[in-house]
Amino acid sequence: MKHLIASFALTLLAVTAAIGAPPRRGDRSDETRRLKRASEVFTEIMASPDKGIPVNLLDKAECVAIVPGMSKGGIGVGGRYGKGVVMCRKGDRSWTAPSFLTVEGGSFGLQLGFEKVDLIMLIMNRHGMDALIGDKFTVGADAAAAAGPVGRNASADTDVKLNAEILTYSRAKGLFGGLALNGAVVKQDRDDNHSFYGRDLDARQILIDGSVPMPAEARALAVTLSRTSPAKE
Repeated sequence: MKHLIASFALTLLAVTAAIGAPPRRGDRSDETRRLKRASEVFTEIMASPDKGIPVNLLDKAECVAIVPGMSKGGIGVGGRYGKGVVMCRKGDRSWTAPSFLTVEGGSFGLQLGFEKVDLIMLIMNRHGMDALIGDKFTVGADAAAAAGPVGRNASADTDVKLNAEILTYSRAKGLFGGLALNGAVVKQDRDDNHSFYGRDLDARQILIDGSVPMPAEARALAVTLSRTSPAKE
């Protein structure tokens, strides 16, 4: 019964997100807007060093996924649904072009109402990347995950978390911190990739091969990531 209710809550979140989104016009406006908002979210979070993501963890991360404005909540049983974007490191530690993804999954617990949450995931190693580029994976089951530590001096708190393949964070109502995201399902969004690039491209081609040129619409996010965690000379 709980799974049925959670499924209903998740469907309601997805429908709500779809209703609130502007209609598609056969162009890249939705993906471009998402890239712009992802850059803004990351900049705002990292502008407060004592409350942001530890830079030493960003330097070690192989990929960064940002889901701005993920819907979270429900009536009685919570759910999550959001669309986001991910960039990974190339061999020289610069950033690849973006690939688009969705995050969905239920969370049991008494909740009432809905809220928007900005989500950030750090993918810390190749095993996490392999999970990321598949059609879908479950956080905590197909890839070990942990709520990420916060703050410039959080390194002492990271020893046990360095074994995690994914570190997760959220910001809601101005509050930022680590988030336990176990059970959420992450899917590569082939439709959005096709809409944005005008051709069929999977996540491996974009994020692992690194052969897709950086689109102009994604440069602001790439610059934001590079400014915070620059490539090593």
